[in-house]
Amino acid sequence: MTCYIEAVGALCALGNDPDEIRQNLFAGISPGMGATSAYSPGPLVLGQVCTTMLPDVSHLPQPMRSRNNAVLLAALAQIRARFDALAAGIEPHRIAVILGTSTSGISDGEAALAALEHHGALAPSFHVRQQELGSPATMLAHELGVTGPAYCISTACTSGAKALAAGARLIEHGLADLVIAGGADTLSRFTVAGFSAIDSISPLLCQPSSANRHGINLGEAAALFILGREPAAVRIAGWGESSDAHHISAPAPDGRGARAAIGQALERAGMSAAAVGYVNLHGTATPQNDAMENHAVADLLPGVPASSTKALTGHCLGTAGSLEALFCWLTLTDTAQRLPPHIWDGVQDPALPVLPLVKTGDTGQVKVALSNSFAFGGNNIALVLAA
Repeated sequence: MTCYIEAVGALCALGNDPDEIRQNLFAGISPGMGATSAYSPGPLVLGQVCTTMLPDVSHLPQPMRSRNNAVLLAALAQIRARFDALAAGIEPHRIAVILGTSTSGISDGEAALAALEHHGALAPSFHVRQQELGSPATMLAHELGVTGPAYCISTACTSGAKALAAGARLIEHGLADLVIAGGADTLSRFTVAGFSAIDSISPLLCQPSSANRHGINLGEAAALFILGREPAAVRIAGWGESSDAHHISAPAPDGRGARAAIGQALERAGMSAAAVGYVNLHGTATPQNDAMENHAVADLLPGVPASSTKALTGHCLGTAGSLEALFCWLTLTDTAQRLPPHIWDGVQDPALPVLPLVKTGDTGQVKVALSNSFAFGGNNIALVLAA
């Protein structure tokens, strides 16, 4: 049974919809990447969504009203007409919602605590359940009137990719006829402070694979996919998941978990490495991730054009995997056959293998794309998308 991608919707630092994201992605231009002090005592480079005109959430029950859910509704609006057409005639209990997130409504909790500190009372608009990790899926199910499985996966930076794999499994095994899958994560002081505390934040634009790499830029985004059985331009062909069980925040240096995930994804897809035309690297620009991943990719996918897109979006955490799967979808459907560029300073780390990193303007005929996502605890996933 084949799982097709019926429609996509997204917003991030690259733009407010897939068409705008496509234009800026392949040009290597990111209007939402820049220095700001909005989430930290001093300026940091962050990837912010490009619009301040988010959908109104006042029609939702109070526990579902959050900025994170407003960003999610903006992505939903882009695919709503297609969803309604596909859902016609399908029983509500046969439609599922599976999302990835790591922040949910944390920023709303921060605003509420600030109000408590300054005014002695929580803001009346705040409800503690706005911060629940399951809130995005509950909200979308409520908004769409569906009653199938609705839940969030929160495995840090693999969450959004895992949501796509979980949705594909429901389609594959006949447990759902239609799935909304993807993720949403929005910026918060809590997240920025947490990554700063473990010395993972770069104050400047991140430099994946570079000898000068010194940490991540955080970002925010929402990316949604409709998964189903109607033939479409792109399908989810395979996925592989593994766990290093090595360290709470660092990957196994030998990349064994990454290698296992990539190998399983290709095996499930019934493909060899030779079929892959583009790899979207997890590429966080941290010393350990890039060392581990670059060696794994050089060994398993030699000569395949690759790029990390995180200098264009920031690291969007719980939705990074779904957003970068969308970049693979854009690559597979681009009529000009453009490839997402790897934005960096070009200074090769002599300790890393030389990968064929994509330059702005590079093209190539891609029928299969692979996207890596790795997370705390050595949690790994690779997705294979095919035209």
